Amino acid sequence: MVGGKWWCFSDRSSGDDVADLDPILLVSGVGGTILNSKPKSWFGLTTRVWVRILLADLEFRKRVWSLYNPDTGYTEALDDSSDIVVPQDDYGLYAIDILDPSFWIKCLHMTDVYHFHDMIDMLVKCGYKKGTTLFGFGYDFRQSNRIDQAMDGLKEKLETAYKAAGGRKVNLISHSMGGLLVSCFISLHSDVFSKYVKKWITIATPFQGAPGCINDSLLTGLQFVEGLESYFFVSRWSMHQLLVECPSIYEMLPNPEFKWKKQPKIVVWRNYSENGEDSVKLESYDPSGSVELFIEALKDNELEYNKKTIPLPFNSSIYAWASSTRDMLNNVQLPLGIAFYNIYGTSMETPFDVCYGSETDPIKDPSEICHTMPEYSYVDGDGTVPAESAMADGFAAIERAGIPGAHRALLRDETVFLYLRKWLGIEEQASTRVKTSKVVDGDST
Repeated sequence: MVGGKWWCFSDRSSGDDVADLDPILLVSGVGGTILNSKPKSWFGLTTRVWVRILLADLEFRKRVWSLYNPDTGYTEALDDSSDIVVPQDDYGLYAIDILDPSFWIKCLHMTDVYHFHDMIDMLVKCGYKKGTTLFGFGYDFRQSNRIDQAMDGLKEKLETAYKAAGGRKVNLISHSMGGLLVSCFISLHSDVFSKYVKKWITIATPFQGAPGCINDSLLTGLQFVEGLESYFFVSRWSMHQLLVECPSIYEMLPNPEFKWKKQPKIVVWRNYSENGEDSVKLESYDPSGSVELFIEALKDNELEYNKKTIPLPFNSSIYAWASSTRDMLNNVQLPLGIAFYNIYGTSMETPFDVCYGSETDPIKDPSEICHTMPEYSYVDGDGTVPAESAMADGFAAIERAGIPGAHRALLRDETVFLYLRKWLGIEEQASTRVKTSKVVDGDST
């Protein structure tokens, strides 16, 4: 989307005085962090490979396509001459602010890539100062939410924020998959979390998975931006070939142990030939049975890289790892003394069941699914995460609020900002106030 402000740059300064505020650490979700490709040698330039609009698909295939290494647990780029790194500029905020910070994107104000930008602006206006009371944590979202690299990085960032603010405990604000990463951190480092964290506010987190979007991501890919911009961005198929090798995606599959109001399903119209006669059957796969379909559909999946053909079937090693992560998430407990708040999106048609083929045009071979556009059944949510999943955090929340809005748009929603200021106990230092929309659902436990 192009619109909103028509100036290229805003004043992001916060003054010289350090406000008497508890520090805030912003934690991004999947796809919400700038990734750079950094040459391993002394020669060559570091290149932004996610997010970028110009030459996006070319650079993505060349530098971001990856394979999972079961020996290390990490997804590693096929380009062995470079490493994928997260820029740490601006106290970690740069990597999660405007995901394509190029001049023309700023001038056009393409809101699809304005990630934490508006929230950072709001917090600065409330008196927060970068590097003292405001920090960001971006990470390599290809990896597992419990991988050492992410856990060590979050621990270091919490300690930095705590010390920079003079020993004041940190208020965490996480978005989307960032909430799962924080949950994994609590499970593995509960003592550290208790030492450094005062409040945790999570926004649009798929606590029980994102059935429609994630099931389809593993089968046909994902379109990160919509509209005209999508023609200049990473293609759905290019994205698919990466996601098949990303533990983070497998970790967001629908939780088979969760008591859904209605079990999410993948539905396939299949054509069978027997004795020269064709018949069409409707097959259904629940969260536990979907693995069988993934294996069938992806059995012939492959990509061409540097004139080599590389098989990319459903990765059973990643699935086993992700199942252990799900066990961890199902059993995590919030430490005593932590105030927890949850914002979830509502009023948007959100994919839930996924259907491939039709009665009149059935799937003849499961491998055809990877080249078939899906049809969805929808539930209430933010367009990506069902409200049912985002609400089901399993924690004793001080308050939960359902706010109408799309998944990434919640990060720039004025009603969300109203709740953040309320829960943080702050007010925006401005002479005028923006009019907020109505909250359709809120509850406390």
